[in-house]
Amino acid sequence: MKVIALYNIKGGVGKTAACVNLAYSCAASGMRTLLWDLDSQGASSYYFNIKPEVKGGAKKLFKTRETSALVKETDIENLDLLPADTSYRHMDLFLDSEKKSKKRMSEFLGRFEDDYDVLFLDCPPSFSLVSENVFNSADVMLVPLIPTTLSLRTYDQIIEYVSDHKKLTLKVMPFFSMIDKRKKLHVDTMADEENRITGVLKTGIPYLSIIENMGVHRAPVGLFAAKSQAAILFDQLWTEIVLRAKLHSR
Repeated sequence: MKVIALYNIKGGVGKTAACVNLAYSCAASGMRTLLWDLDSQGASSYYFNIKPEVKGGAKKLFKTRETSALVKETDIENLDLLPADTSYRHMDLFLDSEKKSKKRMSEFLGRFEDDYDVLFLDCPPSFSLVSENVFNSADVMLVPLIPTTLSLRTYDQIIEYVSDHKKLTLKVMPFFSMIDKRKKLHVDTMADEENRITGVLKTGIPYLSIIENMGVHRAPVGLFAAKSQAAILFDQLWTEIVLRAKLHSR
């Protein structure tokens, strides 16, 4: 099982939309897919029309051995959800009280190893003990970047953290998100940064109203607008990730 985290320290970069749509593309390709909505706001859970609630909250979640009691089926074949819960806002406190606090999540995710090919983590926008656990758990970290100065600054901070922790083995894969080619800043920044940023994915995701409509339809774009530019680009981005990360179904 490969663990793919959608992460950025900065919020409002299209992280959750990318996570939901990439998980959809993954499931549509035949891979057994699980998405864990780690953000207490529960946006991914909302998109899949599933109540953001875990019985017993974060504390009980980590101690539950029977993973089937935690997972919810979505309406999409091969795609399950581990919902968000409001208690996740206190997850740092729980993890801090545990032994091996920075590896507790990795141990928990190991329980899903036999049931899924790919596990997506929709991460909250912060730097905390939760995110340190994500760094230790993920095989691939996808970092959506708006082509602006502040967004790129957070990417540099992520790379600095990875560089400072030599034992981390995850692959960091940035991609441009919420691109508006009417803005000179976006066009110029992308042209400059594509040469500076190592390993930036070639497929970028534009700022499109159809992606915002996910909240209306409560579904990934591919489910209600399969022929749209957004659906095509998310599929294209997923194909690029599969090739780069050498993913395959069992």
